[in-house]
Amino acid sequence: MRGIAVPDGDISCTAEGTNEVVDRIIVLTRIHVRYTIRLPAGADRNAVDRALASHVAKCPTARSIEDSVEITWAADVVEG
Repeated sequence: MRGIAVPDGDISCTAEGTNEVVDRIIVLTRIHVRYTIRLPAGADRNAVDRALASHVAKCPTARSIEDSVEITWAADVVEG
């Protein structure tokens, strides 16, 4: 993550999708992702915040569905 070494298992996420009936068809309309990130001591928090702020725009999956599915996210960042 932006040049910050984060040990395996210190980044995780959960995702929740919302389906709605549109024209009598069940359609995925929203996805909310919640990240949990444990940063090592001394990590540059500003770099992490910048990476989080731009990640949706750089994610191939998000870019592929952005016109039809609302994507939101939140992050719990634990330092040190």
